[in-house]
Amino acid sequence: TDRRTLACCSLPAAVGLLNVSSSTGDITQKGYEKKRSKLIGAYLPQPSGVEQPMAPDRRTAIGSSSSRYHRRRSSGSRDERYRSDVHTEAVQAALAKHKERKMAVPMPSKRRSLVVQTSMDAYTPPDTSSGSEEEGCLPGGGTPSSSQGSISMEHWISRAIHGSTPSSTTSSSSTQSGGSGAAGRLADVMAHAHVENHSAPPDVTTYTSEHSTHVERPQVSTVPRSTQKYGNAELMETGDGVPVSSRVSAKIQQLVNTLKQPKRPPLREFFVDDFEELLEVQQPDPNQPRPEGAQMLPIRGEQLGVVTNWPPSLEAALQRWGTISPKAPCLTTMDTNGKPLYILTYGKLWTRSMKVAYNILHKLGTKQEPMLRPGDRVALVFPNNDPAAFMVAFYGCLLAEVVPVPIEVPLTRKDAGSQQIGFLLGSCGVTVALTSDACHKGLPKSATGEIPQFKGWPKLLWFVTESKHLSKPPRDWFPHIKDANSDTAYIEYKTCKDGSVLGVTVMRIAMLTHCQALTQSCGYTEAETIVNVLDFKKDVGLWHGILTSVMNMMHVISVPYSLMKVNPLSWIQKVCQYKAKVACVKSRDMHWALVAHRDQRDINLSSLRMLVVADGSNPWSISSCDAFLNVFQSKGLRPEVICPCASSPEALTVAIRSSACGFGRTGNPAGRGVLSMQGLSHGVIRVDSEERLSVLTVQDVGTVMPGALLCVVKPDGVPQLCQTDEVGELCVCSIATGMSYYGLSGMTKNTFEVFPTSSTGAPVSEYPFARTGLLGFVGPGGLIFITGKMDGLMVVSGRRHNADDIVATALAVEPMKFVYRGRIAVFSVTVLHDERIVVVAEQRPDSTEEDSFQWMSRVLQAIDSIHGVGVFCLALVPANTLPKTPLGGIHLSETKQLFLEGSLHPCNVLMCPHTCVTNLPKPRQKQPEIGPASVMVGNLVSGKRIAQASGRDLSQMEDNDQARKFLFLSEVLQWRSQTTPDHVLFTLLSSRGAITNSLTCLQLHKRAEKIAALLAERGHLQDGDHVALVYPPGLDLIAAFYGCLYAGCVPITVRPPHPQNIATTLPTVKMIVEVSRSACVMTTQVICKLLRSKEALAAVDIRTWPPVLDTDDLPKKKPPQLYKPSNPDTLAYLDFSVSTTGMLAGVKMSHAATSAFCRSVKLQCELYPSREVAICLDPYCGLGFVLWCLCSVYSGHQSILIPPSELEVNPALWLLAVSQYRVRDTFCSYSVMELCTKGLGLQTESLKSRGLDLSRVRTCVVVAEERPRIALTQSFSKLFKDLGLHPRAVSTSFGCRVNLAICLQGTSGPDPTTVYVDMRALRHDRVRLVERGSPHSLPLMESGKILPGVRIIIANPETKGPLGDSHLGEIWVQSGHNASGYFTVYGDESLQSDHFSSRLSFGDTQTVWARTGYLGFLRRTELTDASGDRHDALYVVGALDEAMELRGMRYHPIDIETSVIRTHKSITECAVFTWTNLLVVVVELDGSEQEALDLVPLVTNVVLEEHYLIVGVVVVVDVGVIPINSRGEKQRMHLRDGFLADQLDPIYVAYNM
Repeated sequence: TDRRTLACCSLPAAVGLLNVSSSTGDITQKGYEKKRSKLIGAYLPQPSGVEQPMAPDRRTAIGSSSSRYHRRRSSGSRDERYRSDVHTEAVQAALAKHKERKMAVPMPSKRRSLVVQTSMDAYTPPDTSSGSEEEGCLPGGGTPSSSQGSISMEHWISRAIHGSTPSSTTSSSSTQSGGSGAAGRLADVMAHAHVENHSAPPDVTTYTSEHSTHVERPQVSTVPRSTQKYGNAELMETGDGVPVSSRVSAKIQQLVNTLKQPKRPPLREFFVDDFEELLEVQQPDPNQPRPEGAQMLPIRGEQLGVVTNWPPSLEAALQRWGTISPKAPCLTTMDTNGKPLYILTYGKLWTRSMKVAYNILHKLGTKQEPMLRPGDRVALVFPNNDPAAFMVAFYGCLLAEVVPVPIEVPLTRKDAGSQQIGFLLGSCGVTVALTSDACHKGLPKSATGEIPQFKGWPKLLWFVTESKHLSKPPRDWFPHIKDANSDTAYIEYKTCKDGSVLGVTVMRIAMLTHCQALTQSCGYTEAETIVNVLDFKKDVGLWHGILTSVMNMMHVISVPYSLMKVNPLSWIQKVCQYKAKVACVKSRDMHWALVAHRDQRDINLSSLRMLVVADGSNPWSISSCDAFLNVFQSKGLRPEVICPCASSPEALTVAIRSSACGFGRTGNPAGRGVLSMQGLSHGVIRVDSEERLSVLTVQDVGTVMPGALLCVVKPDGVPQLCQTDEVGELCVCSIATGMSYYGLSGMTKNTFEVFPTSSTGAPVSEYPFARTGLLGFVGPGGLIFITGKMDGLMVVSGRRHNADDIVATALAVEPMKFVYRGRIAVFSVTVLHDERIVVVAEQRPDSTEEDSFQWMSRVLQAIDSIHGVGVFCLALVPANTLPKTPLGGIHLSETKQLFLEGSLHPCNVLMCPHTCVTNLPKPRQKQPEIGPASVMVGNLVSGKRIAQASGRDLSQMEDNDQARKFLFLSEVLQWRSQTTPDHVLFTLLSSRGAITNSLTCLQLHKRAEKIAALLAERGHLQDGDHVALVYPPGLDLIAAFYGCLYAGCVPITVRPPHPQNIATTLPTVKMIVEVSRSACVMTTQVICKLLRSKEALAAVDIRTWPPVLDTDDLPKKKPPQLYKPSNPDTLAYLDFSVSTTGMLAGVKMSHAATSAFCRSVKLQCELYPSREVAICLDPYCGLGFVLWCLCSVYSGHQSILIPPSELEVNPALWLLAVSQYRVRDTFCSYSVMELCTKGLGLQTESLKSRGLDLSRVRTCVVVAEERPRIALTQSFSKLFKDLGLHPRAVSTSFGCRVNLAICLQGTSGPDPTTVYVDMRALRHDRVRLVERGSPHSLPLMESGKILPGVRIIIANPETKGPLGDSHLGEIWVQSGHNASGYFTVYGDESLQSDHFSSRLSFGDTQTVWARTGYLGFLRRTELTDASGDRHDALYVVGALDEAMELRGMRYHPIDIETSVIRTHKSITECAVFTWTNLLVVVVELDGSEQEALDLVPLVTNVVLEEHYLIVGVVVVVDVGVIPINSRGEKQRMHLRDGFLADQLDPIYVAYNM
């Protein structure tokens, strides 16, 4: 059957593609139908639809009859450049397979304000400002406004896509398959085809997490668990431990289920060195295809037949034609209506170029000092619609022997990539820019009319080349016309993959030889007419339309880009009108013509003997060529006319398919091959039957250029010849190539001076070759095939993928509804030692979230099935926001830069690190630790000194401590009230810094007596009853505490509910009151009313409160007698605190422990009555409470009390008080320090002028129960150094539930030391000291000196054996002020008993220790302590409860959070937690909500790079959402519960696949 009848089928290009290679001969209609139905029958029920959307809403034709619509679509209403019907069908088939499997990808949740687009003006269809496109890129498009009816243009308008870059891995195709018949099997083959070669990503769901007691594992279990819950963790739970009440958790479950699906074979075992965590190196697969052919032989082009009348140089040619046929037309330019605007004749070109040459040599600068001399470089800045002015200026430069550097017109000061162009001009030493009048007027100007200096550009003199502005050369002046020599003729700019711009220098002899070679291979003859649509400033457009045309006196019809935008058929009309023999186009132009042609009767293309396809080297151009031929064959277009060519800035034209004329030769038959993508990714050519879905069809780009030698070398490493069935980089040895990269000798050597060698090591030729940057192979008959560009190459885990191929696959997934066709960028980023693929596309403003997300997940599946590689990140950005090149294409490197620095502002992001990252270190298997069998000799364990240390010995310390006589604090107070009644113990400051109130010994005693009377009278309490004290920080609290002691009751201090936030704070108060079994509540009148308010009623049941006593009006009389405690081991008070893991734990403090505690602090800080201490802490638990309420009574010093809440009003309050009262010792919390650092950062000068002086401060101690926050203490020290603060004064303390203060810097003793440890070793519970600044180093600061009377040992938390010096283990403590146990309601002390009474499993098994629950290590330093011994420093690493066990390693949340906060300036705070073994990262965003999605890739990348962990969920929230307790510690578990219960109102939640 005739091919033409086939063309009417619904698959215009399929014939050509199914008819695989020219050898298979023609295919019959029946055979064709059979093959086609076998290929795709199962997936495409629609008989006529080329592309059937997978989404249920089939698109209907808008505003035109359906049949017309379909007919028009079948003529190629898609982006032809990447159009291949078989490929589209392959993609649809792959997706159909996925569809049966129903992969559940949880959709991200997004705040409404982010979804509602701001305004439609921001989303006009992207405009492509001008002319062709950026080099190294694929075609771009514009906006035709011809009579399209209302078919939306975006169905076919293509937009510039750029050559792109490397990244990512592995296929996520599951091995379930469905489908029917052959198609089902086909899908099955596909699924298995890509599975063999990848090692599996780690299975995220099998991690163990031993420490997170109250995260239930996602296996259904029948054993009842008694996990403790608080806050809002008491949600209903399903069998697998996921709360029912929550949308978020359902999505997480969905994510976990998706990630659980069997992926690939498990990770290979590999050796893990003791210290280094090795990343898995992809082992080459033994079954992967390998090249089997012989070594290729370099192939020679035909001899360059030197014709006698060829001119000796281009200037000579111009002189010849300009003088003997001055009337011959050289160039016709068009206006935007397609009417001829101007005809430049050879005579005019000659005289005008001479005029330009004369003026630039003689009229710039002075006679003595001309600005330009022969050989200098000059910029040519001409718009794309003015080829005539460009041509005159170009030849003017050649005649003047200066070197033109054509560049794009800079439109604004901030054009994408224009800075690099400026850099090129600067490095070329350009000082003059030639331009046209119109262009000069259009350049951006400053207010004074000056042309501003563009960013990164050198200072330029702008010189207008229009004849009317120039002076006539004198009669006797004549340009010096020589034969072509090795001087530089011009410099063509080239943008590299990384965005840098290089200048390729082309010699005069190379330029001439290249024109001769083109003339010979294209068979150009004198006065032929040629239509040029390409950019005439560079590449094919320059070579054919400006240079070779002049050599042969041809007539060029230049069709500007602006005309193509209005009328895409214009070039075809010009070919008919002028009976042109040759046309130079890109596949984009063919595609546009296809879309627009619609039965135009008068088209006749029989005059064309050559249609040069400039981007024939893009493998996807074949589809445009086939479709164009299909449609226009009936209009006189002969098949052999289509001549794809391959070129590069370095090697000029590499190959061109010659048409069957010119010097009587016969044209070669066109060749094509259907290659396996799988083979190509391993660099091997395997011709594939079209049964397989994953193929690339390529067409040849003709033979080697006349006079050239071509070979194919391995793309990396030594330039060794490839085998015949191997893909490599083409290299050319010819006179007609570029010479160098201007000014870059190193790069020049690697590119232009390559000596390919054979396998024996012998060089192929004595002459150097130039690398073309093109990947391909030489096929049968010496035909050259191109499979991609080096710039678009992405090597992912050892396999090579081409960016163009991935773009083609993405575009085959029906994107018209969701994204703008041509606006897709594909590049790779390096994360964790491998390249990862990133796809960025512009989303259409009218597509819904669901649609876009659906499309994104289908793109991932398609790329996965077709290429066997995972996409690391797919981002959609709003229309028109990707950076453009001056010609409307996407500026790839700039896009990549924006992505990496987090300023791309996408509106949708889908990341798939679980699928792509397969080179994580192997999960760690725990080694059995040293058991009791290891030899202990004295204080050594396995050769190391046992890690133990102690503070000064209390029993040997002689001090005149009067308070020691008393066993009970209540007695100390009574004694002080008698001996020093008027000595002030407490002073409370207001937010203004004024003294609100103070208490002397006697006042406190009297007040306490009255409170005791109140308790006896109104409370009817017995000895030992518990009383909850609900007071704001102040003196009432202190009086109430001693009142309880006087009455023999046990006080519990409770933070009052926050009046603005009763709903969340009151339940905690209620819980402590209930758990502590308080018999009554004492409080102030104000709080009393608050407890009974309506809001309180809404939050808790207020009827169940115990009696509430208000201490504002006290009885006048004192109690009959004060309670005399008898046994020091009885309970003095209860200390309740909510830990960071959300545990509410109360500990019992006996009278003996309380006194010992006060004594220890007194000795460490040298406190006595004449001292003043400033305290800015919350007085409810731990050391904060002891310092606020107890120490002054014991030691007699004056405590200046500053409630931390007052600092929110006046951040300088604390420091001003310290300065004003000349305090030597002060205590604060991290929150206070942070408030000062952030709030006073810029005010140090003004504070200095107010007389703030911190030079007297001897110790400033941060009271904490965590690893010292070294960054905060250091920035605080630096900030206030100018105000006299001694850097050594700032230190931290350390306490925990079992012992409220273990370390405290104090006054004597060496300064705190800092060590650097290897974070990777720490994950394996090892301490490895490293140098400061070494990679993966983590600074740890000593937590202050061990208090007197405290002994510490480091023990293994699992085996309870002692550990050696500098080994990480649990800190165990023994001291007189240890708490005596947990106070719990349910009496399950057995669980916690070992917290307070543990013994070592070997060694000293007698001593009873308390376990702190914190990991740390002791290290003996070179310093000496007060007693003259060497000082042992304690370093706290983190709480065991907080630590996350992931992949067998122990991670401390703070380390991951620190990395995350560093990644982007807008991240102010971060918290991480795990849920069902997924790592969830919550970040607070201080910036516009548009930035929220930028953070997702950055967070994922940094956690991968620095911690080898894959983030499962990224949650972006507002500032202040992460809850913080009074000590400034993050409440990660509350955050987790809030997240799972949907209470965070996040800006964006991303679920990483």
